[in-house]
Amino acid sequence: MATNLPRLTHLQFLVVSELQRGIARGRDLRDQLRSAGVRQSGPAFYQMMAVLEDAGFVIGRYEQQVIDGQIIRERYYTVSASGRKAADGSRAFYARATARHRPGLA
Repeated sequence: MATNLPRLTHLQFLVVSELQRGIARGRDLRDQLRSAGVRQSGPAFYQMMAVLEDAGFVIGRYEQQVIDGQIIRERYYTVSASGRKAADGSRAFYARATARHRPGLA
């Protein structure tokens, strides 16, 4: 029985799943990853986000703010319909894989 592999890596899955809750700033997503035990540099995080955007799983936008007289550009992300589908597919894949390896479960 052939089962399609998930389209998202485990880190991408964490990010897209978090974005299913709503729009998030890049720094908030990084905090969520840190709280899950993921240690990743800023450049590595934003590179992963660029890959997710290029794949059409997330949509990013910049928002300018003035803080203490300085212009700050913050990156905000939201999940796309294909991102939701990819996360749902990953979740289903792992649920099936887990069920197959539990004694007594089909």
